[in-house]
Amino acid sequence: MPKEPNGDPRSRGANRSNMRIAKISAIAIIVFVVLVSGAGLGFLTASIHTMPSLKGDIRPVASSQIFDTNGKLIATVHSVENRVPVSISKVPKSLQDGFIAAEDVRFYQHMGIDPRGIVRAVWSNITDRGVSEGGSTITQQLAKNALLSQERTLKRKIQEAILAVQIERQYSKKEILELYLNQIYFGQGAYGVQSAAQIYFGKNVEDLSIAESAMLAGIPKSPNYYSPQSNLKAAKERQETVLEQMVKYGYLSQEASDKARKTEIKLAKRSTGSGVTASYFIDYITQQLIDKYGADAVYKDGLKIYTTLDLDMQRAAERSMEQLPTYRTESNGIKQPQGALVAIEPHSGHIKAMVGGRGNDQFNRAVMAERQPGSAFKPFVYLAAIESGMTPASIVDDKAISFGSWSPVNYDNKFRGPVTLRSALEQSLNVIAVKLANQVGADKPLYYAQQMGISTLVLRGSVNDRNLAMALGGLTRGVTPLEIASAYGVLANQGIRVEPMSIIKVVDRNGKILEQNQAKEKVAVNERSAFLLTDMMKGVLTNGTGAAANIGRPAAGKTGTTNDYKDAWFVGFTPDLVAAVWMGNDNEGLLDGITGGSTPAAIWRSFMLEAAVKYPVRDFARPSGIVSATISTKDGLLITDPKAATDRNSKDIRNEIFIEGTQPTKPSVAPVKPTVPDDKPVTAQPQEPNVTKPLPPPPTTKPDKPAPVPVPAKPDAGKKN
Repeated sequence: MPKEPNGDPRSRGANRSNMRIAKISAIAIIVFVVLVSGAGLGFLTASIHTMPSLKGDIRPVASSQIFDTNGKLIATVHSVENRVPVSISKVPKSLQDGFIAAEDVRFYQHMGIDPRGIVRAVWSNITDRGVSEGGSTITQQLAKNALLSQERTLKRKIQEAILAVQIERQYSKKEILELYLNQIYFGQGAYGVQSAAQIYFGKNVEDLSIAESAMLAGIPKSPNYYSPQSNLKAAKERQETVLEQMVKYGYLSQEASDKARKTEIKLAKRSTGSGVTASYFIDYITQQLIDKYGADAVYKDGLKIYTTLDLDMQRAAERSMEQLPTYRTESNGIKQPQGALVAIEPHSGHIKAMVGGRGNDQFNRAVMAERQPGSAFKPFVYLAAIESGMTPASIVDDKAISFGSWSPVNYDNKFRGPVTLRSALEQSLNVIAVKLANQVGADKPLYYAQQMGISTLVLRGSVNDRNLAMALGGLTRGVTPLEIASAYGVLANQGIRVEPMSIIKVVDRNGKILEQNQAKEKVAVNERSAFLLTDMMKGVLTNGTGAAANIGRPAAGKTGTTNDYKDAWFVGFTPDLVAAVWMGNDNEGLLDGITGGSTPAAIWRSFMLEAAVKYPVRDFARPSGIVSATISTKDGLLITDPKAATDRNSKDIRNEIFIEGTQPTKPSVAPVKPTVPDDKPVTAQPQEPNVTKPLPPPPTTKPDKPAPVPVPAKPDAGKKN
């Protein structure tokens, strides 16, 4: 008799057990779904109940206040809006189309929210293609700007979506577009297209050209960054993106787009000389806050912004910059040459003072101006040499040399023969800097410059910085005062890089802390190498090209002058404060022989004499593992004669410092010239221009690969002992 298929009792038991597990799992899933759905519905209901009505009044506006690091009020950001509403009939078709193409291409198809646009924006972010038009529709942006706060929460996004659907039901598309164009913020205090047209182009909105319309349509994406009055280059790039979108979606022909792209943009003139303390710094942090929270939050929500600025230092910086000469005054009232000064606390990263120019032109040269650094870039070369095992006493022969068709020369066209690294840096000898870069490789100084905070280096492409001209500051783009000050701060801070910080805390009108920032630091270079280089740079102020910057207390720095006298720098630091001073013309024009060791050094000294009094007089902390030895400056070797070793005034003898293990062990055979009573002290060498852009550049590594990370020469590199 055949057996039944499931006759085995163990099989029947297993099946019953599996069924029980399945039932329990199903019940658990159902309970979980119910709980999640309930919570979601509860959150949605709460969001709807707390959502403002379309007929309700917008909450009263309140001015925001900006305070310095000591709690002193710097400025009040007024809530008064520069807004002149206009009818949609007066807004050019090209401006309407530009906004739709840039912000919401399916504006006339969706019902307030656009799932396809959200998916497209997410996909663009995932594939790193950038987002030409965001996920939020024009209607959603109107709901957010007119009725909601700028906080980035799920609750606000839900309210924004629901309000957008309600707005679509209550208003026509033309009415929504008109409300939006009159509501949106354009930077420079301008709300709405009419005010923006007046602020930027000095004309009514109906008179805007296609080129001007495309530029205006691109501004709201980031009102301060894309403002043509503060960053015309970025505004032009954004304008081209808008024109491309207009062509892509059929709003403009390619021919008309090309013509608009080539059309010269004439900006309206702005008044200068506002006399507002820290005006460039105020603009700097306002831009950051608007990008993060939106214009309405800054101008209407009564924020309290606590910054790192020190008003006393700021006023000292502004007084010091009054030493800038005036060669000419532009048609817009801006004086030339211009200048910038930025001061940072190296241990905290706090920006203590910032002068972005003289005038009210909205172009913050301390942050935005990328200028050739000249010899101010040489410390990165010397750091690479030290990290490769060289010392301040290492001897390099200052003599004629050629790299292909290029023969670097010193500022006075003279050669000094064998010199120590210390002396070469103090005198800013170009030939030595190029030789060092050639010896360690062009990539290594660039690596340390990046580690210390320089972000503008170009490492790829047919034109890049991976050549020996870099050693003299001949860069593709240049550096900004803020970044080079921060980079020098790494030396002052024993090899630790701290990112520059301008805002400590932001509090809303209800006392809620929106953000509270802490120092972000990392080990950038070996603290012993940083100390050696700092000690060498102290000599720039006492014996070298930066003597005009000597402030009578421990300080280090470096001058920088380009060979065409277009840029002049002095960047220097004490253990507690670093400051960079730059001067040059905004466009064409030379400095009439001004070098980094003259006016910039004098401005730096004037500022530091006032600012540094807030800190105790102290020398740079000497890390462990640093040893001293008496050496001959002729050959860098040990002085073994006890009598000669005690003659501290001889130019041929120096008590030098070394990283332990790198000090010389061989005795010097060079003759020592004894000190005589009528010996004159070493005088400072004048700072002269440096060759920064030789043509053609010397042959170096291949330009199509990024610079590799070099292996530090010392096993303890990067460690803080």
